[in-house]
Amino acid sequence: MGNRGMEELIPLVNRLQDALGSVGQNCSLHLPQIAVVGGQSAGKSSVLENFVGRDFLPRGSGIVTRRPLILQLLSANTEYGEFFHCKGKKFTDFTEICKEIEAETRRVTGSNKGISPVPISLRIYSPHVLNLTLVDLPGITKVPVGDQPADIEYQIRDMIMQFICKENCLILAVTPANTDLANSDALKLAKDVDPQGQRTIGVITKLDLMDEGTDARQILENRLLPLRRGYIGVVNRSQKDIDGKKDIKAALLAEKNFFLSHPAYKHMAENMGTPYLQRTLNQQLTNHIRDTLPAFRSHLQSQLLALNKEAEEYRQYSPDDPARRTKIMLQSVQRLAVDFEKLIEGSGDKVDTVNLSGGARINRIFHERFPYELVKIESDESKLRREINYAIRNIHGVRTGLFTPDMAFEAIVKKQMSRLKGPCIQFVEMVSQELINTVSQCISELSSFPKLQNETERIVTTEIREQESKCRDQVLLLIDIQLAYINTKHEDFIGFTNAQQTYNQSNKKTVAGTAGNHVIRKGWLTISNIGIMKGGAKEYWFILSAESLSWFKDDEEKEKKYMLPLDNLKLRDVEKGFMSSKFVFAIFNTELRNVYKDYKCLELACDSQEELDSWKASLLQAGVYPERVTVDGQGNGAPENFTDPQLERQVETIRNLVESYMSIIYKTIKDLMPKTVMHLMINNVKEFISSELLAQLYALGECSALMDESPEQQRHREEVLRQHAALKEALNVIGKFSTSTCTTPLPPPVDSSWIQPPSPTLPKKSPTSGRPTVRGHAPSAPRVPTHNASPSTDGLHQLARQHHRAPPSVPRRQPPAIPNVK
Repeated sequence: MGNRGMEELIPLVNRLQDALGSVGQNCSLHLPQIAVVGGQSAGKSSVLENFVGRDFLPRGSGIVTRRPLILQLLSANTEYGEFFHCKGKKFTDFTEICKEIEAETRRVTGSNKGISPVPISLRIYSPHVLNLTLVDLPGITKVPVGDQPADIEYQIRDMIMQFICKENCLILAVTPANTDLANSDALKLAKDVDPQGQRTIGVITKLDLMDEGTDARQILENRLLPLRRGYIGVVNRSQKDIDGKKDIKAALLAEKNFFLSHPAYKHMAENMGTPYLQRTLNQQLTNHIRDTLPAFRSHLQSQLLALNKEAEEYRQYSPDDPARRTKIMLQSVQRLAVDFEKLIEGSGDKVDTVNLSGGARINRIFHERFPYELVKIESDESKLRREINYAIRNIHGVRTGLFTPDMAFEAIVKKQMSRLKGPCIQFVEMVSQELINTVSQCISELSSFPKLQNETERIVTTEIREQESKCRDQVLLLIDIQLAYINTKHEDFIGFTNAQQTYNQSNKKTVAGTAGNHVIRKGWLTISNIGIMKGGAKEYWFILSAESLSWFKDDEEKEKKYMLPLDNLKLRDVEKGFMSSKFVFAIFNTELRNVYKDYKCLELACDSQEELDSWKASLLQAGVYPERVTVDGQGNGAPENFTDPQLERQVETIRNLVESYMSIIYKTIKDLMPKTVMHLMINNVKEFISSELLAQLYALGECSALMDESPEQQRHREEVLRQHAALKEALNVIGKFSTSTCTTPLPPPVDSSWIQPPSPTLPKKSPTSGRPTVRGHAPSAPRVPTHNASPSTDGLHQLARQHHRAPPSVPRRQPPAIPNVK
């Protein structure tokens, strides 16, 4: 090439490939290379073998290349091959290279026709090659063969796209001359990822197999279906030649004679053939490396900077140092205490914006889940009146009572309070489980030391269970205290006189009347039980107030769809559908009236359990209570109709007294339960982690064993150190190289709209069918001189003009119009 600095660029990238190859996929660096793309049997493998001058690629029918082959060609005095997975082993017999490729392919993909994106890296040293780095990709196929999956076409396309979509990758689009170029899959894929054509090089194979009387002259002259970098024609060995073991050197000589003797190609024979293609690819890859090297260096530096701190810590790390192990254990426990407190108390750093966690979930249990569970245990009106009726009659016995017995009030109140034990115990268990989940979330940071992680989790979980037991006993004690003495002198209790004057009114009306019609909650809900014929399920913006539930078209609240009064409404749970991801609840009218249009109930759906619980709590606040299923285990049947006016008056009086006293109890329990749990469980667990956990870990007597690293952590540390060393080596390699070399400018843009789907007004014809439509002339691929050629004076002037010419502005330049040729 006459430029020693340029000649060293491709070996430079190969050294970078070696330096970064040891770090695997964790180092996301895209090295400059050439990807060979084409359909099955397009001649890709033959082109690569012609470059090397040896038969070394597997042959056969159907899909043969089933894994990407990264082929690095390096000019050297001796000829041999090396595989990256067989470091240190030299293959001088190219038949053995072929067998190793087949064996390595089967090792990953099996013996069927499956494919894998895991590449095989092969480096070939030879005096007959120019420095090149190519990636041989599986041929594009349409129909699965044998055991291939049905989506084999899409798998291959995805694999190809993983390589050619990288900006550092040149695309060698190989198309046979005996097919319609406008239908070339290789060019179509290249156009998808390289619409400006800055990275695509066209190769036309099988020129010797075209029908008699046809040729590809206009394609090779870049006049028909032009590409920015142009086309290069090659003639490979036929299958008969391969079966007959025809020598590649003889094949290259035959190729040269073909172009020199063919009337359509002889005028451009020096710009055709495998040697010219090899020189062109060498030049263009070298130019491409030179252009992308500054950005590549910046990418390396940014990755090295990200690893510097962690690598420095690991470099000074001594796994077996007892003092260091003790220090790390102390720091880990202190960090666990801080993280746990932040999750419980809330913190501004590392805020989870996806899910509720820690203290926020416990707060939801305090103020949404627990109040809802309390309301669920309340007896409905008919059941309560029936119990009061039976209590009064049983207290009077055989006598007819003249006065309302206070013993009936006390019996009903104690029965109601005893029912609080279940929700209160459930409340303690829910908080305990959330604490365990929060501890597990914090302890996951100790995954580097599995023994320490397991022991810490065991000790803290045991402590939480112990505190849960104490808290449970205290909660039951609180309820027993309430049961021990019925305080009828409480300032909020209505008393016997007021109870006789109080008329039956629903709890909902009381709440609404005292609170006013203020907005309780807003949010999106889906009405899910509307039939498809009436529009189907649809999402609306709902507003819940103390008196009504309204919904609007959107959250701008301009177009109101409906307003539903809350009178006589109840809440019902709805089971989640088998295929549904929504959480559903229903609202219905206790008087069996239609709730909305001709619907007896309204099924409302939200996206998460948290939203569902929150809506239920808001509806409780508005006075819409859950449906209760009344089951009388004594077989007493339906409630009796009161026939005694005196008994009816007594029942009404006791009911008002019970309702008044239980409202005091509910208010007291809802206030005391979070305080009790906070004091006996949450605060004690926080104190235990910060002050007692470390002592209990030391008491195990296995501090050194607790700090044994996990195999994953060892591998991670070694991987980070390898990555850091590889990045430093790569930057050192680049730092020793100067990029102050001359380059060949990229050709100007051409019209490549022909790669788009054909239009009815502009039919496209293949070069083998009739007279083709000739497009305007476009620049051909740049001519590359050979190693031994000395540039002439005119060539030097031309090179100087090219060197000082401003590069074209590709994105802003419109492609030339297509001339009409008659």
